[in-house]
Amino acid sequence: QVQLVEFGGGLVQPGGSLRLSCATSETIVSIHNMGWYRQAPGKQRELVALITSGGSTNYADSVKGRFTISRDNAKKMVYLQMSSLKPEDTAVYYCNLDKSRYGGMVYWGKGTLVTVSS
Repeated sequence: QVQLVEFGGGLVQPGGSLRLSCATSETIVSIHNMGWYRQAPGKQRELVALITSGGSTNYADSVKGRFTISRDNAKKMVYLQMSSLKPEDTAVYYCNLDKSRYGGMVYWGKGTLVTVSS
């Protein structure tokens, strides 16, 4: 069973920055796509950023230019650097590891809450 643990959430003022981290127990991280999703109160979970096994990235339009996803395969970590935060970025942020390309499952962490408020 693959485990994912997110940390780094918290309360930040509008315009501020925050860095989320996600640690995984997956043995070979480098071959899998990983991503960050978020779910705001009363809304569906949505993709925030994705990073492929090859290092390509994809972002939701709402975060382009403000958020940066990165990964460290040796440390089995994925990161989300968030800047110029807005109140609408308030949500629970989830880390995701996708093994479906190899016939496996998609795994999720339990999430970390980010609150953007003055």
